[in-house]
Amino acid sequence: MQENTQSPAEIVVSAVVFRDSAGKVLTVRKKGSTLFQLPGGKPEPGETSQATAVREIREEIGVEIAEVDLQPVGVFRAAAANEAGCSVKATVFRYKATIDPHIDAEIDEFAWIDPSLPDLPLAPLLKQELFPII
Repeated sequence: MQENTQSPAEIVVSAVVFRDSAGKVLTVRKKGSTLFQLPGGKPEPGETSQATAVREIREEIGVEIAEVDLQPVGVFRAAAANEAGCSVKATVFRYKATIDPHIDAEIDEFAWIDPSLPDLPLAPLLKQELFPII
């Protein structure tokens, strides 16, 4: 029998790192999930990574940001938090201005988390890839 070497399905997303004055990172927990992750999501057809980030932030946490204010952090891969057998490829941006998030769209709750001492269950991308470098 031949081994299946096909890689898991890859989900492409854009996400944004927001920090408060104490250095904590804004995370969100989507409805039906137990894991906290960065706000963001999947692109619509023809959308750039930056445009996806701007739209998703507006939809998820009710904050208006501009593409020109997004600073690239990098592209990261990890196991998907909410879709078994899939991986996620996230283009991550940083936004330096102070924000006032509100629960919106598919978000159940948000939390500001200290990346050096995370005290809530985190999505693999955040736990394994992003928190170690930020």
